[in-house]
Amino acid sequence: MGSAVLSGTLNAVGSDLASVEERIGYRFRDQSVLELALSHISAVKGDAPRLRSYQRMEFLGDHVLGSVVSHMLYLAFPEGEEGDLSRRLAELVREEACAEVAQDMDLGPFIRLGPGESQSGAHKRRAILADVAESVVAAVFLDGGYEAANQVVERFWRPRLETPRRPLRDAKTVLQEWAQARGLPPPSYREVIRSGPDHAPRFTVAVDLPGLKSEQADGASKQNAQKAAAAAFLVREGVWKKDES
Repeated sequence: MGSAVLSGTLNAVGSDLASVEERIGYRFRDQSVLELALSHISAVKGDAPRLRSYQRMEFLGDHVLGSVVSHMLYLAFPEGEEGDLSRRLAELVREEACAEVAQDMDLGPFIRLGPGESQSGAHKRRAILADVAESVVAAVFLDGGYEAANQVVERFWRPRLETPRRPLRDAKTVLQEWAQARGLPPPSYREVIRSGPDHAPRFTVAVDLPGLKSEQADGASKQNAQKAAAAAFLVREGVWKKDES
């Protein structure tokens, strides 16, 4: 796999990726694979930038990560039912969790960005960090196979499996159950505004329940924004504590 032609630069001094390899615990046979996994679309010159940025690798990494984490959960919870395992999986592969892993890997300073994105501090943006974490998983998979990817995922996702950071039930599910218990109809969600460029949109969504004040939140996708709005609603009504949302 050849390197993409890049217009951006690393935020870190120099282009040595050895420290990234040390952090993730894997030495690449072909560093260009890792370089591609760290290349945001804004840093790519020429035709078909989506094919020569990390976007395709993020797609692959998302599925490799889901496969490895699903196997981890299957073994870790032999009595777990499908619904419980699905909730745990969703928690472990959500955007926030992947962004935290990217921070643990210290990937931010090594993300290749175009000048505008670099100046805006995009290497700290949660959605980009989450995408890069998945892309790095894909890079390890492509360079070293499933077992190598499995070891990296075990190293960084196992602690989150053993100690969940928040309630395992989805905020939208909890809010719907809360409304049902009070004789209210299911919550409705509406898009308030969409902002940002096409390759990195942000959605603001409001959640409505009759007779109660609406709550708004934003996210990198409508689904994430809906979950965040539901979580904010639950915190406001005292159902969840702030550190659980």
